[in-house]
Amino acid sequence: MADWQLTLTPGLRRRATGLLQQQQAQAGWHGQLPVLLLERCWLQLRVVPVQELAVQLPPDSSGDAPELSRFRQLREQGIDSLSAQEQCWQDFGREACSEALQRFWRAQDQGNHGWTLERYLQLLNHYRQSIEREGPKPVPLLVLARAGSADCHQLQWCWPSVQSIGHTCP
Repeated sequence: MADWQLTLTPGLRRRATGLLQQQQAQAGWHGQLPVLLLERCWLQLRVVPVQELAVQLPPDSSGDAPELSRFRQLREQGIDSLSAQEQCWQDFGREACSEALQRFWRAQDQGNHGWTLERYLQLLNHYRQSIEREGPKPVPLLVLARAGSADCHQLQWCWPSVQSIGHTCP
């Protein structure tokens, strides 16, 4: 039995297997492809169209703010922290830089279970490639971390055969 099957109850497994069978008929990439979200605490399996995933499970993009990206870029160029900060204030304004930093730290404090913009984009890229190539077509299953825990959401790929690539959570 694949990892994703062990994660689900028999009823949820039947539901996921049905979706997986439907997935094999997909001809190409489109926004209605399913993403499964499993809330372990309530044993609820939600099916979300891929085009709505970012709305249903917003990725943390606070670290990718232009102000913070520019600061990191300046530091990588060997510019000291104070000069880099002053350059960012000049480029974006002191208030915008301060707000970007506050959003970033607030997201760090609240936590987002490792669900970052980078992981979201990786999921989309891998999903699209899997759908567009020949052969079996998987469905992503995000096993959501329990509220209040420091755990990250676990991404599993549901394959129609014994093949499974398992967890991809860092």
